[in-house]
Amino acid sequence: MSLSYRMVVVSDVHLGTPAARAEYLLDFLEHVSAETLVLNGDLFDIWKMRSHRWSWPACKTRLLQRLMDMAAGGTRIVYIPGNHDEFFRDYLGLSIGGVEVVREWQCRLADGRRALVLHGDEFDGVVRHSRLLKGLGNVGYEFLMGLDRVNAWWRRRSGRGYWSLARAVKQQVPGARSYIGKFEAAACHHARERGADVVICGHIHHPNLFTRDGLTYANSGDWVEACTALVERHDGQLELLRWAEESARLLDATGEEVAGSTIRRRAVP
Repeated sequence: MSLSYRMVVVSDVHLGTPAARAEYLLDFLEHVSAETLVLNGDLFDIWKMRSHRWSWPACKTRLLQRLMDMAAGGTRIVYIPGNHDEFFRDYLGLSIGGVEVVREWQCRLADGRRALVLHGDEFDGVVRHSRLLKGLGNVGYEFLMGLDRVNAWWRRRSGRGYWSLARAVKQQVPGARSYIGKFEAAACHHARERGADVVICGHIHHPNLFTRDGLTYANSGDWVEACTALVERHDGQLELLRWAEESARLLDATGEEVAGSTIRRRAVP
């Protein structure tokens, strides 16, 4: 089973942290073919890795090998470093193992629309963080993700589907919702100034896709809480894939036995 797309955008994997759902992303990439794969920031969490409290199970190495295999197989891979892996911004303009490292990426979608792809931490200086959101983004967020790992373990043991406690809690926090709205507005304003028809971001771990006043905003989400990717079909239409849900649906539809089927069976609600 292979899903074919013109472009795939993933962001905020945060490899090096226990929260990274590398097994889900590996499963996704093993069942997707694309002309272009954009890694839109925070593939690695250098902040966490420098703290000596990092995690690197074997599946994360297999994930990196899959990326290299895709590049060798003809997929164009564009890497836009984010704020957690800004170390790689020292290598802008270079190609590392067939992976192009750029600050942002501009392209034309198949339907002719002009798209601007950037991580989104550029807007942190424009959007004011509330005190509550800052707390969630630091100590509070770390604690929340710890609870989320316990929740994920319990759901696996009980045969329940994937569900992020951290994401559910954040959606109920007024300060977080306000920040997301301001971030989306700042991204759209920037895109209009650049003459783009579509702006694609990551950074805030909030997958979304909408068109307003003639401009399309897309956020590919993350592989810590949501396990989502933004894809461009061959006709230029954009779609937000929630892999924990989509993979289970596809497995049920085909009855196919594949290497990652254990993950997808657990993803069934």
